[in-house]
Amino acid sequence: MAADTKNTILDAAESLFARNGFANTSLRSITARARVNLASVNYHFGSKHALIEAVFARRLVPMNAERLRRLRSLEDRHGAAQIPLEALVRAFVGPAIELSRDQEQGGWPFIQLLGRSFAEPLPDLQEEVRAMYDEVIGRFKTAFARILPDLPGDELYWRLHFMVGTLAYCMAGTDMLRLIASCRMCDPLDTDALLERLTQYLAAGLQAAPARSSGSPPDLTAQNLKGAIAESTAHPQR
Repeated sequence: MAADTKNTILDAAESLFARNGFANTSLRSITARARVNLASVNYHFGSKHALIEAVFARRLVPMNAERLRRLRSLEDRHGAAQIPLEALVRAFVGPAIELSRDQEQGGWPFIQLLGRSFAEPLPDLQEEVRAMYDEVIGRFKTAFARILPDLPGDELYWRLHFMVGTLAYCMAGTDMLRLIASCRMCDPLDTDALLERLTQYLAAGLQAAPARSSGSPPDLTAQNLKGAIAESTAHPQR
């Protein structure tokens, strides 16, 4: 019963934060939506800030744990041999695409919430969300560098930055894809087909010849993902 109450509160908070923002969503509006009393929120979370953090952790921690699980599986399977680039790309992008399409695991409301968190940043939350990505970013940076040893470090960082941005756009919506394809070339809601095309596209970009010139490498953190999603969520799906 306690777990059900906690999840009911999290569901209500996720929906209201995404729609109204953090500042404009009161604990009382959350309790009204969840049909619980204020004492229940205080019991399970202690504060509004802790509730906001829990909303993000409920989705991001399992997603990143799945990314790491898939990376470990690839490392165990290939041992000292090189992991295929497309397999590594899929291990990174797959869990995020799956989360964005699975309404039980967050789906579109959570993607809207990620965009909201960039548009309405909370300084303490930024650091807490960043920490949820630290291990994933570090492990995958190392894995990609091992597969692409001839790519300069700055160039690799730029390409991983572009990969995160492309992933964020694919997570956020399919309106532009529908426009380009005119609903004839492919089904944008076909997750397996999307993953296959996205993986091939990103792998080709990652292993292309280095750019002739390079600027300062981007900051590869959770902030990039949220910023790209914020741009893509400016026009909700229809």
